[in-house]
Amino acid sequence: MKYVKLFSIMFILLLAAGCSNNTSDAEHKIFVSAAASLSGPLNEIVDEFHKKHPDTVVTLQFGASGKLAQQIQQGAPVDVFLSADERRMDILAEQNMILADTRTDFTENKLVLIANKNTDVTIDSLEALPSTNLSQITLGNPESVPAGTYAKQALKNVGVWNQLEGDLVFAKDVRQVLTYVESGNTDLGFVYASDLKRSDLVKGIAEIDEDLYDSIVYPAAVTSSSESAEQAKTFVQFLNTKKAQSILADAGFGS
Repeated sequence: MKYVKLFSIMFILLLAAGCSNNTSDAEHKIFVSAAASLSGPLNEIVDEFHKKHPDTVVTLQFGASGKLAQQIQQGAPVDVFLSADERRMDILAEQNMILADTRTDFTENKLVLIANKNTDVTIDSLEALPSTNLSQITLGNPESVPAGTYAKQALKNVGVWNQLEGDLVFAKDVRQVLTYVESGNTDLGFVYASDLKRSDLVKGIAEIDEDLYDSIVYPAAVTSSSESAEQAKTFVQFLNTKKAQSILADAGFGS
């Protein structure tokens, strides 16, 4: 009888261990690298996604699109890439580092010039920037931050980039641009229209003419190296659902 009881206990323990392993196997994890400008709405979108797909855990990493693309090129274990411009995604596509049939444009944005809300600075046009008494303007590093690339395009297209270059402060992403202007460390900054929704300490003083820079389109795609491609595809598809688009719209993004 003693051996029967011992066998029963061992069987129950093995069964419990098996159930535990099955639970673990049923849970999928995907790693999403996303442009810093998406940090607000994307957290909310992930919460909504998890309600419909509770067996998939999404981990987010935010940063400059250029840096994130570079990490993917270097072999970072990323399942989904959300870029703030098409150029970085195009580079990965050319190198067969994304699954082409999963690529989709899921939102848009606009470029704006901001100042600290406590200042009374006004700017009639970008052409007027060199003649102001403002000492420093911040923008994302054009080499890695799409918002900085768009800002550089606009300034070059109105012919003031060379005049202003010495007064420009380059930031690692748009969040840092916001921080610089919020703190008063710089007078002005170039960010996205959606960033105005993220801070009560800054104000928009000019919406930049969209003819001066490339269209700001956000593409998403599953990486070729993803080990959870099906779950990653489901997440990318969710970005274009009515719920996700509503969250993006509320955060100041376009569709």
